[in-house]
Amino acid sequence: MLNESIQGIIIFTLCVVGLFAAFCAFIVAIIYRYQKKQNTYFKELEALKVAHEIALLQAQLEMQEQTFQNISREIHDNIGQKLTLAKLYLNTLTYINLDNTTTQVNNSVAKISDAINDLSDISRSMSSEIIIGDGLLKGIEFEVSQLQKSGMYEIDFTIVGEPVYLESKKELILFRIFQESINNIIKHASASKININVQFTDETMTLQIKDNGKGFKKTEKKNGMGFINIHDRTALLNGHFNVDSDETGTTLIIEISIHNSN
Repeated sequence: MLNESIQGIIIFTLCVVGLFAAFCAFIVAIIYRYQKKQNTYFKELEALKVAHEIALLQAQLEMQEQTFQNISREIHDNIGQKLTLAKLYLNTLTYINLDNTTTQVNNSVAKISDAINDLSDISRSMSSEIIIGDGLLKGIEFEVSQLQKSGMYEIDFTIVGEPVYLESKKELILFRIFQESINNIIKHASASKININVQFTDETMTLQIKDNGKGFKKTEKKNGMGFINIHDRTALLNGHFNVDSDETGTTLIIEISIHNSN
């Protein structure tokens, strides 16, 4: 009888130990799976950060490339012409007619002053400092002023709502989207009017760019004219990208959340 009691205790103890061991193994398995998922999450998060930094760097490089193209065109078409005219005025100076000489000198000084102002504008546009220092809206205003100098476009730029200044990295990506959109209009749209609207609400910021150009076919939306880059950069900000086009022009809309964009 005593042996049976001892055997019962031993069996009970073994069962308890087995259950405890199983419970411990279950807890360890749960902790392992949790840590594995956590490690996977952190790896994915790090990959997203790396992708974001790469996209930001690409935006900066493309922004600089576009700026250099603008600088080259500005120097060739504008500054070079002004300095050439100033040189022509000075080379044809005569001291017989003082009134005419004074006019030529004044014209030369005016042309050189314009060229200096243009060089100052170019200097400001050579880096992302205009965005980092002054913000997205000032950057857009500067680009608009540069476009207006060309005399090729009638431009309307409006801001609706109370402006909200985002993190400089976000504004830099938005500015690159804006640049690429304008560059598409210049290269492909054959437009004469551009309407730029930035609207702020409590939750969102919307950038709308509309032109009166020739438009494009729906099949060109997916593959052409930089729309893939614009879509991808908008996605980096957890935003929404939409473009509509017909024979009367193209409207591009970018909407991002003010509070939740990456």
